[in-house]
Formats: sequence, C-alpha cells, structure tokens
Amino acid sequence: MNRDLLLQHLAIAERHVAKGEAHLAKQEALVAELDRDGHDTTGALAVLYTMRQTQRLHEQERDRILAELG
Repeated sequence: MNRDLLLQHLAIAERHVAKGEAHLAKQEALVAELDRDGHDTTGALAVLYTMRQTQRLHEQERDRILAELG
C-alpha cells in the first residue's frame, strides 16, 4: 500500500480511536450514574465491555498502520 493511502487510513483510525475514547467516557459516566442512583447496571456494563473491546480493535488497527509506516 502506498504511503499516502496509509496516511489516509491512519487519519481514519485516529478519528475512530478519539471517538471511541469519548464514547467510553460517556458510557462510564452513565454506568456510574446508574449505580449511584441504585439502578441495575448489568446491561450498561455489558455495553461498556463491548465498547472496550471495540476500542482495543481500533487501537490495534492504528498501531498496525503506524508499524507499516515504519
């Protein structure tokens, strides 16, 4: 893959990582609020777990592209 295309992919991956961090922060705040108010957090925690897994995938993709760029 040529360098320009890799840089475009890197920019996309960086956006995904940044958006993922923001989404994780919101979900973590939601879980804390639900817990504080005495609500069941089972579903919200399951979503948070999935979001964390997805975030790791975004970070791995970013790191793969960075390694390929050398």
